[in-house]
Amino acid sequence: MGERQAIVIAGAGIGGLTAALALSRAGYRIVVAERSPELSETGAGIQLAPNAGRVLAGLGLDAAIAAKAIEPAAIEIRSGGRGGVVTSIRSQAFRERYGFPYRVIHRADLQSVLVAAVAADPAIRLDLDTTVAEHLVQDGGLLVRVRKRGGIEVVPAAALIGADGVWSTSREAIPASGAPAPTGRTAWRAIVAADIARDLVAMDRVTLWLGHDAHLVHYPVAGVAALNIVAIVREDWEKRGWSAVGERAEIMRRFKAWSPAARKIVAAPLGWHKFAIATIDARTPWTDGRLALLGDAAHAMVPFLAQGAAMAIEDAAVLADRLHAATDIPAALRDYETIRKARVRRVALAAEETGRRYHDGGVLALARDAALRIAGSRLILNRNDWIYRWRPPAGAA
Repeated sequence: MGERQAIVIAGAGIGGLTAALALSRAGYRIVVAERSPELSETGAGIQLAPNAGRVLAGLGLDAAIAAKAIEPAAIEIRSGGRGGVVTSIRSQAFRERYGFPYRVIHRADLQSVLVAAVAADPAIRLDLDTTVAEHLVQDGGLLVRVRKRGGIEVVPAAALIGADGVWSTSREAIPASGAPAPTGRTAWRAIVAADIARDLVAMDRVTLWLGHDAHLVHYPVAGVAALNIVAIVREDWEKRGWSAVGERAEIMRRFKAWSPAARKIVAAPLGWHKFAIATIDARTPWTDGRLALLGDAAHAMVPFLAQGAAMAIEDAAVLADRLHAATDIPAALRDYETIRKARVRRVALAAEETGRRYHDGGVLALARDAALRIAGSRLILNRNDWIYRWRPPAGAA
């Protein structure tokens, strides 16, 4: 077997690291260029639905993830205004229906599992404090210039993968590619120690509170040592990047009309961070020659189905499958784009529709809650079957 061709990946987030592992198994040598001087996942918790879990299990990571993740007893939906339970889904239903669990995990814990796997793979090099300066087409391949503290390195590569998030600089090199579009909503995130949280909530479940123009979700992370809280509100705020400090008084004001139980949860964190939710139209180009985008860089979506990271993980599996033994790299990247676009676009539209339902008020909210009480978990699982049943290509891992 000849020497492995190199692939450069810009970004060491969940999608970039998963792609590094999948592409290494597809026979490539990988250089991951991460601009941050140290790895620290933005945000707090992440939900791992069966479609994402299958990919990670195929990469041999299931045991390591299971050791750090939590399989909640249930997913509970409550009325933000009245406080009562609307419906509940047993977590075991996911195993029974999809043959794979639904889990929650701290993003830093998932990243640590991926980083450990990357470090154990001699075909992958992770360079921190490093950026992709430019790429040049030469002799049927690429020369990728990466800038690091010690200077410039030129890497001959088969492809460059931009996994650098919604504010991607890689995307700027693709003609007619998408641009971040504000949604008029912000996500507020906080972590509360379990000693405080367990007096407010049941620490064995994911709880979703629905209200007019806002919703609240919380679940345990870090071995049930902490509670991850996310509040989504309508707010025209367009700060570039992931986060800024959120004023505690402001988020409490936004939930002042909610039930006493919900207000206590919002009041519990002493510090909040918020970020503007922006999307990338998945219909715009993801590839150009030997350059391809992955994850949020290609198709950032609203978070109402908790599928953003899952789509990046799926992308990695399909990308590796298309590039495995590929003799025409640009054609393989175009195939990847074609295969993924239809599904990602459908998930993005479903997430937008779910957000509208979550944030209904008045009569529409009453009708929504009545339907959930009657049909409960059956309605929710039937509606999302096509998402959770997805499986990676047979040769992807």
